[in-house]
Amino acid sequence: MNAQTPASRGTARRRTIVVIAAAAVIALLVVIAWIVWRPAGGAAPAAIASSAHPDVQNARVDAIVREAMKADSLKAVIVRVTVDGKVVAMQAYGDSMTGVPATTDMHFRNGAVAFEYVSTLLLEYVDEGKITLDDTVDKWMPGLPEANKVTLRMLTNQTTGYPDFETDPEWTAAYNADPFHEFTFDERLKDAFNRPLQFEPGTNWSYAHTNFMILGHILSMIGGAPLDQLLQKKVLGPMGLTQTAAYSTATVPEPVLHAYSSERRVALGIPPSMPFTEESTFWNPAWGTPIGAAETTTITDMATTAVAVGTGKLLSPKSFHEMTDSTLIGFGTPLPVCAGSCFTQVNGYNYGLGVVRSGSWQLQNPLLSGYSATEAYLPSKKIAIAVATTFLPGAFDANGVYDNASDRLFRQIATELAPDDPPPTLPAKKN
Repeated sequence: MNAQTPASRGTARRRTIVVIAAAAVIALLVVIAWIVWRPAGGAAPAAIASSAHPDVQNARVDAIVREAMKADSLKAVIVRVTVDGKVVAMQAYGDSMTGVPATTDMHFRNGAVAFEYVSTLLLEYVDEGKITLDDTVDKWMPGLPEANKVTLRMLTNQTTGYPDFETDPEWTAAYNADPFHEFTFDERLKDAFNRPLQFEPGTNWSYAHTNFMILGHILSMIGGAPLDQLLQKKVLGPMGLTQTAAYSTATVPEPVLHAYSSERRVALGIPPSMPFTEESTFWNPAWGTPIGAAETTTITDMATTAVAVGTGKLLSPKSFHEMTDSTLIGFGTPLPVCAGSCFTQVNGYNYGLGVVRSGSWQLQNPLLSGYSATEAYLPSKKIAIAVATTFLPGAFDANGVYDNASDRLFRQIATELAPDDPPPTLPAKKN
């Protein structure tokens, strides 16, 4: 993804998607199967199959995390790994704040993981016969552009052509000026449609927070209640999530995993030579998710989510396949109008309905406000991996841009536990 500029800090937050897609394209050209993780300066570790003794698995996970903390300048890492429901690794590393060790019960932002909950709610309504995925949005929001062409499916698989409000320069400037501001639905809608559609609905793929913002609003209309209440009743509770909740403010329940960021460096005019991070824990996270889906969670709930989504716990078999099948591989074309957001879907990165597919793995991997988190599931081996990270100053480049370290860490762990079916491993970014 392009480097962060004062006019566009949105690219920094969506860079995980673009980095994954770009790396996946490269991987296809050089044969993904040959790409394996190797620790800096060393040979590849012996692969450990998922049937290995839990103590051995835990030791390898521990070694991988400790190496990543040094290599990626991580302040804290929390990890949970289960195989067929059995915990093989559960550990917190580093500090939440100086002198305050991270713990496995700490709460953090889950960002786009909420998209999986929103998509699950959508598909529950499909299973109940209330709607179909091919219903057009004019039934609920007739004033939207091309409302008689854009479907619920398009909102959920990112093919509407709607611009992302996060890439609007006015929105970016407003966020950089006040990251504590709560952006309303109307504010975000206005910023999204300051520009024309990027392409005709259904003809290309482009990641846009606008899509899920609109989807969440429509689902609240279908359910006749605020989205957070619907998600709690029909998704979070039934999935068994006891520490995941939405807040209308920047609240994070205790105990808190604190986050630190350098992403406002350029906007604040701080020279690259000057060390800089700022506490970002309580920046308002509601900009990136539907109203009622700005959530906090724990590592245990993240791993539980990976299993629930990856097995289709709440859905019919048909809806589960709609959500998770790789149907978009080969679809999508990069265009100047949506540079950094639109690209061809490939095996290493392709989108289902609110779910990312990478090889055989199903996942979500948000990066926002100094947090990165990944939850992933491999159905064939029943492996669930959840990772959350925060960052030290060395993780940020001269423009305040940083990588999704949790995604890279997940891929390293996954390769150890499933050496015969690893996710495509991505090359490290050099700042």
